[in-house]
Amino acid sequence: MADTLHFDQNKILREKLSLWESKSTPKAQLSTKQKESIMELTTLSGNRPLPVELPLDDYPSALPQPLSVTPEEEMILKSFSSLQTEEQKIENAQQFFSWYTEIEDNMESQDEIEYRSFINQLQDYQEQCNHVLGEVNNALADLNELQKQYIDVSTKTNALHEACEHLVDEQAWLVNSAESINNKLSYFNELDRISSKLGSPTLAVTNESFVPMLSRLDECIGYLNANLQFKESTVYLARFKQCLSKALNFIKSHVVNILQRATRQVIPVKEAPNPNEDAFTLFYGKFGTHAPRVKALMEQIEQRIDKSPEYSQILTDVQQCYFNQRTTLVGPSVTSAINDLAAKHVRDHCTLMRSGCAFIIHVCEDEYRLFFNFFSKPTPLLDSMLESMCNQLYDILRPLIIHISHLETLAELCSIMKVEMMEEHVQHSLTELAAFEAVCSQMLEDVQERLVYRSHIYIRNDILGYNPAPGDVAYPEKLEMMESISESLKQGQTQGQSSRSGSGSSSSSASSSSQEVAQINSTTAETSIKEQPSIMTPLRINTNLTPKESVGSYMPMSPADLHGMWYPTVRRTLVCLSKLYRCIDKTTFQGLSQEALSMCIHSLLAASEAIMKRKNLMDCYLFLVKHLLILREQIAPFQVEFAVKETVLDFSKIKDAAVGLYQHKYKLLAFNSSNALLQFLLEGTPHVTEHFVDSKKDVDNQLKKTCEEFIHHVTEKMVGNLQSFLSKVDVILKMNDDDGAHNVSLRKQPFAGPEKLHDIVTETYKKVKNIVPLVERSMSLYLSNKDTEFILFKPIKTNIQQTFQNLSEVCDKHYTEEDRQIIAYPTIEQINLLLSK
Repeated sequence: MADTLHFDQNKILREKLSLWESKSTPKAQLSTKQKESIMELTTLSGNRPLPVELPLDDYPSALPQPLSVTPEEEMILKSFSSLQTEEQKIENAQQFFSWYTEIEDNMESQDEIEYRSFINQLQDYQEQCNHVLGEVNNALADLNELQKQYIDVSTKTNALHEACEHLVDEQAWLVNSAESINNKLSYFNELDRISSKLGSPTLAVTNESFVPMLSRLDECIGYLNANLQFKESTVYLARFKQCLSKALNFIKSHVVNILQRATRQVIPVKEAPNPNEDAFTLFYGKFGTHAPRVKALMEQIEQRIDKSPEYSQILTDVQQCYFNQRTTLVGPSVTSAINDLAAKHVRDHCTLMRSGCAFIIHVCEDEYRLFFNFFSKPTPLLDSMLESMCNQLYDILRPLIIHISHLETLAELCSIMKVEMMEEHVQHSLTELAAFEAVCSQMLEDVQERLVYRSHIYIRNDILGYNPAPGDVAYPEKLEMMESISESLKQGQTQGQSSRSGSGSSSSSASSSSQEVAQINSTTAETSIKEQPSIMTPLRINTNLTPKESVGSYMPMSPADLHGMWYPTVRRTLVCLSKLYRCIDKTTFQGLSQEALSMCIHSLLAASEAIMKRKNLMDCYLFLVKHLLILREQIAPFQVEFAVKETVLDFSKIKDAAVGLYQHKYKLLAFNSSNALLQFLLEGTPHVTEHFVDSKKDVDNQLKKTCEEFIHHVTEKMVGNLQSFLSKVDVILKMNDDDGAHNVSLRKQPFAGPEKLHDIVTETYKKVKNIVPLVERSMSLYLSNKDTEFILFKPIKTNIQQTFQNLSEVCDKHYTEEDRQIIAYPTIEQINLLLSK
């Protein structure tokens, strides 16, 4: 069985070997050199020698002849000899095949020895790898076991660590809890210590431990307020507040005693018959020596005022005590001083106002300074005390103010309070003088109210109701007199008189009231130059100037511009407005200025009528133009609107509605839209109407109207006859145009004959020649301004030129050359020459 298996294996092997040289798929294809070697071997194998074992005598004829052996053959022979065939004899075919098979096996073995050795080596390697793999598997198993053991140990270690940390945390929590409990209990435990300290007979407010005790009390009360959930916290809180109230009462008693002792020290000295110390040293210096001790405690109270209402209450009580002591000490002295001032200046209200306000200002500033020597924070009680002192001045001055009738005094009082007190003092010390500002504002309002009231009366009585004296309407005599005075002064100047003496002479002719008005233009001019673009001040009275300086330095020498020559109501109006401008508010001033200007215009119209009755229309118109120009010029610097809105109720429809109600009284109970009572209510309701009254425009309109009337009057006076003739001519010419068939010859009319017209032209020319110098003289006397005179005379000149131009056109068109020579009307050049002279 083994042989058969071995034979099959050899057969399979040979079949596989036969595939080595397969032409299609060779397993081991031979190279060309290998193939040649095989061919040589085949050739050599074909000449195979006889076996050596064969006996030579048996086959003598078969012995070959000795041949020469090549190296290749020798090598082959050695190969055969290595097969050890000499030890075994081949006697039959079976032995040969066996031998051949053995040889093949040996050859195969020889051919496969390298592969087998490699296989054996690989098997050794495999065994070694398997051994190593086993060792690795064993090591991994050991490592896994170690890992499991490490995990067990690590888990136990971490658990132990966490347990230790937990214990440490619990220990820390317990320590913190113990400390927190101790801290919380410390606030409760402070009660006994503080209570015992407050009950100690040796405790004094000035001790160094008193302020820290207050701080600790504040801490305990604040802590208990924030933690009311603690057991018995409300009980302890109430007891702590009792301790705080007790401590604060100690402070209050201490401070009150200091203040009362200071007052007692000052009062006996103040009441002494001949005190050696002045009032300031008594009331402020001596009293203020106790301030450091009080202020140190008050600062502690003021710092804690937000922590507890007890501090606010104790501070208020101490401050109230302080103010009571100050009122007791200073109040009677202030009242006495104000009464002394009132008795001293009983007739001089302005000096009383100035002195009283200055005294109160000093008192307020000193009291404010002294208060902050005792305390650090302001309080409304200080202003209340100072206001009560200021009210003493108000109570003295108000009865005097409401009985003052002079506008000058009231205006000066307003100026004192607004400028000297409010602007110069209060604005620089708003905090210290807040109480004085309130009282001063009230007094200012009272003075302004009185000033407005007296201004209404003044406007009604002294402007509208002014009854002019004969000298007030003596125009143009007054102007001519002033012109003669002015010429005499000029002659005196040319003879070597100084300019100062001239100004003094001119000032002597001006009234005292005109001196104030004289500064309207001067102050306005100074303001416009020095303070542009600020609001111009129309009038500022300088009481420090002498009459010579106040009038002579500002008043022009023209008689028309001398303020003393102004009509009294104009001068009074401007003086009144100039005083009111700086004293009352803008809205009130607008209403008063509108009323004053309106009344002034009415008074000027009344005066012009008196002048017309006394003189003529030309003087009447020039008087109006002069003073209306003065009004317009002098109210221009006032930076206000002179327009006032007036609201009135219109009852004009009530009469018609009442008549309709009476006529339809039978419809009173009608239940429809025609009910008479309903219609009366709807139609008879008064309507509210608003309209603006602009006094500045009223002045302009009146001036325009007066100028137009003056121009018309002068023109009528010069060329009235000629204009009447031209009017008749226009009527005739119009009739001729209407009735073209019946033309009427103009030159044949009775009024238009050449001789008649010659008389009219001659008379008109004489009037123009005689009246023009008079008109120019009058305008120069009244207006004293070449530009104004030129503007006013220009329309008159134009009207005269136009009249003669119309005459020339009529004569050229409707009269013959002979008629024109008879008429002898002047040419336009002659008229221009006449008017230009």
